[in-house]
This record gives sequence, structure tokens and C-alpha cells, in this order.
Amino acid sequence: MTPDEPSVAERVRAVVDVHRGDRGALLPILHGVQAEFGYIAPGMVPVIAEELNLSKAEVHGVISFYADFRSAPAGRTVVRLCRAEACQSVGAERLVAHAKQVFGVKLGQTTPDGSVTLEQVFCLGNCALGPAAQINGKLHGRLDETRLDALVVDAETGRA
Repeated sequence: MTPDEPSVAERVRAVVDVHRGDRGALLPILHGVQAEFGYIAPGMVPVIAEELNLSKAEVHGVISFYADFRSAPAGRTVVRLCRAEACQSVGAERLVAHAKQVFGVKLGQTTPDGSVTLEQVFCLGNCALGPAAQINGKLHGRLDETRLDALVVDAETGRA
């Protein structure tokens, strides 16, 4: 880091400053920090807690409660598989089992090479077109194992 670059703590404080006066500022701050860095590192928690006069446990509790917050960087491709009832009724669990086997990780984990993060969600609002997934923020429906694999390959190669 060059002397002109702000430290991580300074960047976190800048995000806090944007939302400091907001009612219920913690969630917007956490979203802002994650948008800035891609995740909320454990070392950022004390800075946020101090700035908001909260305990580290309170901040950590919110981060760990909400599945959208990460404490480590995500893979280059993020695959979010819907496991809501509508998707389950048309094969989501088969798709989840396939993805876990293909990527060699459990839900919520990233492959060792950092290529793919596999996550679960409980509704993508695409119930009529299940099973559904979101790959790098793009929604896909009527998935089977072959189509999921192809979409992930496309995402990894920049074709998606």
C-alpha cells in the first residue's frame, strides 16, 4: 500500500460515516463494507463496533445471522441454488447434491482454487421456473445438472 492509499480501517470508517446518522445504521453499513471490499473481514468488526458504540459480539452476531454477509472473499463465480419448497418439488435437492459433488465443497464454501462459491437461498422469486439458481447475480430457471454445469463454465470463461 502506498502512503496515499487509505488503510482498511479508514475505508471502513468512510462507509460508516455515510450511514452514521441513519436509523438502524448497522445493516446499511455492513452492506456498504461488503460492497467496498467484497466481504467483511473479522478485523473490520472492531472498527465498525467502535464507530457505532456497539460490542464486537453485536456486530458479529448480525454478520453471522444474515446469509448474505461474507467473512471471507467469495469465489470468482458465485452459484446460489434455491432450496425453497417450489424448487424442491421440481428437483432442487438433486441439483444441490450434484453441485456439491462437482465442485467438491459444501454449501457456503468456496473451492480451494477460489473459482466457485456454492451457496443456498430459500427463494429467488422464480418459483414457476424451478429449480432456479443465481449465478454471479444473473437468475436462471428450469435447471438440470447439465444446464447448471454449462452456465457455470460460461460464467467462469466470461461468456455469461
